[in-house]
Amino acid sequence: MPDSYVFSEQVGHLLRKAYQRHLAIFQQNVGDSQLTAVQFVTLCALRDHGASSLTELVKATAVDQATIRGIVERLKAKALISLEPDPQDKRKVVVDLSPEGAALVAQTTPRAAQISELTMSNLNPAERVAVLFLLRKMIDDPQQ
Repeated sequence: MPDSYVFSEQVGHLLRKAYQRHLAIFQQNVGDSQLTAVQFVTLCALRDHGASSLTELVKATAVDQATIRGIVERLKAKALISLEPDPQDKRKVVVDLSPEGAALVAQTTPRAAQISELTMSNLNPAERVAVLFLLRKMIDDPQQ
């Protein structure tokens, strides 16, 4: 009797494949900025929320603590963010957009909107609304 579990038809696998496609589209269309998708999301989170601790960035971006540290290091090396000690707790670091980072976000945002369109290009308008609705519903925590 064959196993009825087909990994390639499971939600996790399909989400991973869709995300891989989105990342490829992002890299092909982001332009010369050398930004990765997760670096761009981090810059957007700083634009939207202002100066933030690493913990706040983890919550805003859904990127784990270890990964966000590496992202912050790379963005700092590119002079797209600044790091300052937290005035309330010197052990913490506050991350903020540099003027160059803010300019890059403003320059890249129109391309990012186009990238989202390209990612969903196989979907009609109703399917686009539905997929975004369903993805939001999947990530909502029913316990909250």
